[in-house]
Amino acid sequence: MNVVVNETEKRQPRSSGMLQQLLAFASLIVLILVFSLLSSNFFQFSNLVGILLSTAVIGVLALGATFVIITGGIDLSVGTVMTFSAVMTGTVITSWGLPIPVGIVGGILAGALCGLISGVAIAKMKIPPFIATLAMMMITKGLSLVISGTKPIYFLDTPEFSEVAMGSILNAVIPGLEIPNAVLILFVLAILASILLSKTIVGRYNFAIGSNEEATRLSGVNVDFWKMVIYTITGVFSGIAGILMASRLNSAQPALGMGYELEAIAAVVIGGTSLSGGKGTILGTVIGALIMSVLTNGLRILSVPQEWQTVVVGVVILCAVYTDILRRRK
Repeated sequence: MNVVVNETEKRQPRSSGMLQQLLAFASLIVLILVFSLLSSNFFQFSNLVGILLSTAVIGVLALGATFVIITGGIDLSVGTVMTFSAVMTGTVITSWGLPIPVGIVGGILAGALCGLISGVAIAKMKIPPFIATLAMMMITKGLSLVISGTKPIYFLDTPEFSEVAMGSILNAVIPGLEIPNAVLILFVLAILASILLSKTIVGRYNFAIGSNEEATRLSGVNVDFWKMVIYTITGVFSGIAGILMASRLNSAQPALGMGYELEAIAAVVIGGTSLSGGKGTILGTVIGALIMSVLTNGLRILSVPQEWQTVVVGVVILCAVYTDILRRRK
């Protein structure tokens, strides 16, 4: 195992990772400065809080996607798994009449189960990640519509559920600091994900598999088992994102979810995680998610049409991937 870890460290020098994070952070600062100069409404506190709030769900999804992409895999189901988890949370709380904490646990477990099934299909059945997670995307999309009866599930009898994402613990501690809990949850999860990726055996095997899967296998590591663990972790993050989304809307919308996976993957790539595997950081992913939110918010404030906003985001993703290709060549 030491051989694999050493090889991983060689493939991902700290200086290279720091440079990528600095470049991403510099890009974020430049975007903020440009939009602040172009519109006086951009740098207002309420708008900045709105940017952080819009980052929360995509950011949590991106945190989970980071683990999978570092292995050299992909998960196209994170968006619909998020929706499925939200629907399961709504079913447990409203249809079954169970307490909110039980519903939250149910939503997280639903996401974890979906991730585990994808992991089993990829690791044991040897189905390519693209196909396995595409199938899971369709399955969870259909199940969300079936379980909910194609209708939104509203938390009318439990209005306190909205406090999970939209309440403000910080405001109770520091009066006037009205930052939604969803933002706080995002950064707490980012810290936990960073520790998991950099300080635990899960993270070591994560990078090792992405750097050289066959060498990791020959070193005696049960690659199939750890792949299942990693996809399950991604499912857990998708489940949490579903709870935040449901809490923010005060309803579980079964038709939502499609397209969120592309935004999450884009945030991961913009943050410097390589689609080839073996390289990536949680800090970079958070910065990437913020870049996506700042870009979208700034273009909206400047009254840029929705279709052109999509074009700009697509160009940014293309540039990020090309930058990764150039870095790999070097």
